[in-house]
Amino acid sequence: MTTSSPWIWRRADWPAESLVHDAELAAPDLAEAYRIHGVLEGKAMAIGLGSTSQVALDALSDEVLATAAIEGERLSLDAVRSSVMRRLGLATSGPINRNVDGLVEVISDATTAIDTPLDEDRLCRWQSALFPGGTSGIHRIAVGRYRGHADPMQIVSGQPGCEVVHYEAPPSKDVPAQMKRFLTWFADTSPAQATALPARGKPIDGFARAAIAHLWFESIHPFEDGNGRIGRAIVDMAMAQHLRQPVRLYSLSRQFLTSRAAYYDALNHAQRGETDVTAWVRWFARQITAACHAASQVIDQAIEKRRFWEKQEGSGLHERQRKVLQRLLDDGDGGFSGGLNAEKYMKMTGISKATATRDLTEMVMGGQLWSHGVGKAVRYYISVPGWAHGVGMETSPIGPDAEVGSVVADEERETKQSERNVRAAVEAGGYTVSEKSGGQDRQYIGPIVAVSTLHVAQHIGRRQVVIHDTRLLDRVPAMGDRLDMKFKDGHGTVLDMDSADKDLGR
Repeated sequence: MTTSSPWIWRRADWPAESLVHDAELAAPDLAEAYRIHGVLEGKAMAIGLGSTSQVALDALSDEVLATAAIEGERLSLDAVRSSVMRRLGLATSGPINRNVDGLVEVISDATTAIDTPLDEDRLCRWQSALFPGGTSGIHRIAVGRYRGHADPMQIVSGQPGCEVVHYEAPPSKDVPAQMKRFLTWFADTSPAQATALPARGKPIDGFARAAIAHLWFESIHPFEDGNGRIGRAIVDMAMAQHLRQPVRLYSLSRQFLTSRAAYYDALNHAQRGETDVTAWVRWFARQITAACHAASQVIDQAIEKRRFWEKQEGSGLHERQRKVLQRLLDDGDGGFSGGLNAEKYMKMTGISKATATRDLTEMVMGGQLWSHGVGKAVRYYISVPGWAHGVGMETSPIGPDAEVGSVVADEERETKQSERNVRAAVEAGGYTVSEKSGGQDRQYIGPIVAVSTLHVAQHIGRRQVVIHDTRLLDRVPAMGDRLDMKFKDGHGTVLDMDSADKDLGR
């Protein structure tokens, strides 16, 4: 062991028992995470969320989709939802995918069988479930056992000949001993163990334990493939052991995906640093806060939907009207781009214009919708208290240019909402906005760390991002793409764009 190596596991003080953190320094971030989680839990209790509620189904599905997407793997939403429903014992006729089923089983096992010991056999069964065919892509890998190859286990990016080594894990021969130490610590620090043996000392904070467990496991990187997904399942298990929550309310993997570059940066920094991992614990706590904020907004929408339908009891709405109203509710405040009009209503329901006009008029008179504009420019919005849909209540212009003016206003509102969304994602990832591109000729190099409908945010170093309007670009990048972006005369050219699945292969 030496302290001159960049990797944490080569340090002389690499843990004989555990990684450590300064509880006092981490306390403010942890306290805020607990506060927001408490708010989220209170909202869930208020509406009686159950394990088969739509919110719970969506949260588990989101976790599955996101933990795979972090690795650059895009799963079918239909296959994921179908697998989740079967896992929960619900009827479904959706598609079956063995790889999806395996990932759902891993996450479900981690969050339900929380009192079953986490040992080598269980981890190896998790890894086998992720690769039911014994291959990763077209390559055969060691499945159901720790890696045993003699080559260094490295995380790299870049083109052949220009690779960048982001991390090198302990050699395969050391993995069994390293994992035995980790699993002993995980068992000894579990809430159940701390309760059974209170004399062992002050128990570690549950959120901090989840953070340390993830970093420690990822630093060992015991398998040939699947370490990231299994490491996040260990986080799920540690959080479930601590919170004893029967219903999943949030998705940490979704938050990690939203801030994927920051997630990798924080891990890499911790794996090159001291065995005091306070900075990592604080960053992790902030991600819990952000994930709970996002979940809280979802529950707010569920509460609003419930209140809306409670008010409609006995209203005599036709089924097609209910279908469209539900779509508007699901899209949220301002989410139905451009508002609803008769033409859109006709396409959604397959009825005549006369019937569409009559339906819309009835819903305005019944208080389910309110209208804005006149003539061909009239738009309809669902009537939910506090939802303005970005529309001013002033009278729309009248005359031949009225419809054009309404379309322009709708585009402006959509643009502003898109920019607000990407700024919120940036802030949740711990970045600050340096500027919006297009104002002057410049070159930007770095990964995309946040996206919205019309904007992307590119990390340009020092936790600074620049926001691009995608309508100014010659092609639209995706989350995780690493770009060389050149702006000239207000328009951007995307050069040397690597696909998202070429990002760090964690």
